[in-house]
Amino acid sequence: MNNDYSALMQIAPRPQITFTRGAGSYLFDEQNNAWLDFVQGWAVNTLGHSPAVISTALVEQSRQLLNPGPAFYNGPAVKLANRLAALSGLDQVFFANSGAEANEGAIKLARKWGAKQRNGAWKIITFENGFHGRTLATMSATGKPAFEPLFNPKVPGFTKVPYGDLDAVAGAIDADTVAIMLEPIQGEAGVVPASETFMQGLRALADQHGILLMLDEVQTGIGRTGSLFRFQALGIEPDVMTLGKGLGGGVPISALLAKERVCCFEPGDQGGTFNGNPLVCAVALAVLEQVTNDRFMEQINLSSRALSAVLTDLAARYGMGRVRGAGLLLALDTGTVNAPALVKHAFDLGLLLNAPRPNSLRFMPALNVTSEEIIEMGRLLELAIQRTQSK
Repeated sequence: MNNDYSALMQIAPRPQITFTRGAGSYLFDEQNNAWLDFVQGWAVNTLGHSPAVISTALVEQSRQLLNPGPAFYNGPAVKLANRLAALSGLDQVFFANSGAEANEGAIKLARKWGAKQRNGAWKIITFENGFHGRTLATMSATGKPAFEPLFNPKVPGFTKVPYGDLDAVAGAIDADTVAIMLEPIQGEAGVVPASETFMQGLRALADQHGILLMLDEVQTGIGRTGSLFRFQALGIEPDVMTLGKGLGGGVPISALLAKERVCCFEPGDQGGTFNGNPLVCAVALAVLEQVTNDRFMEQINLSSRALSAVLTDLAARYGMGRVRGAGLLLALDTGTVNAPALVKHAFDLGLLLNAPRPNSLRFMPALNVTSEEIIEMGRLLELAIQRTQSK
């Protein structure tokens, strides 16, 4: 294989290795070396690498219809929209290709709704250290400090407040505010969950002021946190929700869902050449069928407890911090241990991890990860910790 990487734009530091095959929780390179993958495409591969149900869905749908275009209905898109609406309690669905696109659509929908229903209100309250994508508008909505100097001028209209501070949210609402938008667990911030009290307070504030509550569940949705959608564990319902990542189990699909009263797009307001094509919708249906099977969610929560126990034990023995998160979106506070260095040593040992912050490791395994794989991950992580502390 030609391993000249120079033609690819360098948008991330990548090891000089080409992965050629994946199976379940493992990735393999050209020499068939194996890595235990607890990143899974950043919480994308719901059922692990190359699961048979996705391969089958792709092959069968590819023989029937690939893309009739967005000006026509297709069967898988109609079926998927109805399935998501029934599962979520929201009413209508717009399909896109990435989480950023879904969030961009949510921003547009909120502003259109504000123009029609709230005297032209257009500002959206978002949160410090939040992450909503890399389009210009979603980067503007994001509270990641590294984004602040990039690609200016940003899209105006995003008021950022501290995550978890209900008083700050209340103080930021004015006549031009149309929505509150947030992740129920901040992933890029190091897996920081919002409390049930905070989320219920946001719902009450939105109702009190007649504005929208929009949840970015791109990372937390589709079973990742131990319930099909994170909001179900928080005792609230959003007006708008976005999905991505795990919805396609590895293929590019995302979704914008909203209550019927919010759905005010008119023809021409929103679209996309590849949006809702039958190929990716057939895959998403196959993923949903697996995730909503009896006992699948129970198994996620059993695996979550097992993974949390392994991490808690390592933290106690090596002087690190606590485990946080929910389901199979967990983080370990590494304390004084450098998390990026840990990731590098883990890679050398055949374990793929992610360090969203200098002192945080993020764990996003396949939702069907086995207990044996969790134990093996713990063994390799301990070796990586020992190597890091010996330097």
